[in-house]
Amino acid sequence: MATESPFLLFRVECPICKQLNEFETIRVGAYAEEGRDTDFCPTNVKWRFPRYQGYNPLVFFIATCGNCHYSREFSNTYRDWKSDTNFKTYRLKTVKPKHLDLLATTDSALKLLGEAVDVNRYPNEAAILKLHLAIFDEQLADHYSRLDVGRFYLRIAWVYRDLESGENPSRQLIKGLLHEIEAEFGQTRNAVTALQRQLGELNHKITSHFDAPQLSAEFRSQMLSFRDRYEASLQTFNLHSQSFDPQLDGLRSLLDEYRRAVVGGSEGSSQATFGKYPSFHDYLASVKRQWSGIVTNEREALEMAVYFYKEAFANGHDIAPGNQQIQASYLIAELSRRIGDYDEAKQYFTSTIKSGQEFIYQNRQDPSRVALAKKILELAIEQGRNNLAASRPA
Repeated sequence: MATESPFLLFRVECPICKQLNEFETIRVGAYAEEGRDTDFCPTNVKWRFPRYQGYNPLVFFIATCGNCHYSREFSNTYRDWKSDTNFKTYRLKTVKPKHLDLLATTDSALKLLGEAVDVNRYPNEAAILKLHLAIFDEQLADHYSRLDVGRFYLRIAWVYRDLESGENPSRQLIKGLLHEIEAEFGQTRNAVTALQRQLGELNHKITSHFDAPQLSAEFRSQMLSFRDRYEASLQTFNLHSQSFDPQLDGLRSLLDEYRRAVVGGSEGSSQATFGKYPSFHDYLASVKRQWSGIVTNEREALEMAVYFYKEAFANGHDIAPGNQQIQASYLIAELSRRIGDYDEAKQYFTSTIKSGQEFIYQNRQDPSRVALAKKILELAIEQGRNNLAASRPA
């Protein structure tokens, strides 16, 4: 029986190099979120599949070609890019030659980032790298989406937050894998117990067969040699089955010892290496010499997100009026607050509250349309107060 998977697989031809890639996208219900932070970052993500507990779901947010590293948000739009006339006519003709030229350049950020993506060894670092690649490719277009770039930087900040404040992802992954091994061990022990019980039942049936009182002396005589052979065979079988018990006890002790050694004790303060680099930060710092768009921590990612959200908000082309505009205004305010720009935050919180109240009033007859605006308005009022308190001198 095939193992249940949290993913759906899609084959997509890369629009740049034509390689057929198989990308994973997360099934609905594969994980649950216990809440959302004030910048909408999911909190306390719990996977139904323990082996993925060390994975941030954003690992699968971007599709990166395994050959040329072309990266885009893995959406229905990308899956159906061959039917997107606008993409093929305008964007692809601009992006493709630039992308291929950079791919052929030894020390280009595109090549360095793409070659470092390793979802199996460094899943959450891979999420950060793929988001950087998506930003890089988005900015190759003549008229790129500032909103998308801002969204991607915000998601990079979320992954950094998960890496910096949560448990070591490798330890989370090991715990998930151990959970699966221990569950399988429990099933194996149950199977051995069931086998031993079944052998006892078989032994009882055979004994009853030979001891049936209705049998004549003639039949008992014919059956005698077979009875001896049955009993010898079953005795050997029982001895083998009983030998599983100490072996299983030893395996259980080994699993317990392994768990204590690998995931027990203190976390330690040393950073994990990344390839040939002392840390992931050191690797990114080296790539940053090739491209200033690299961000090496949550704060830098939030600063870039604010910058591009403000550009998108100012030009008005990327952001639709209504809920999307209110949400963008709120995010500029909240992200500004998080990086300590309290004056900027105050300006945008005020703007968000005003536009949110107007939108809710104008659409008061349509509850479904104003539900999101109401939620954002509540957040803006609450975080606006926190911003005001933080801006006051101590």
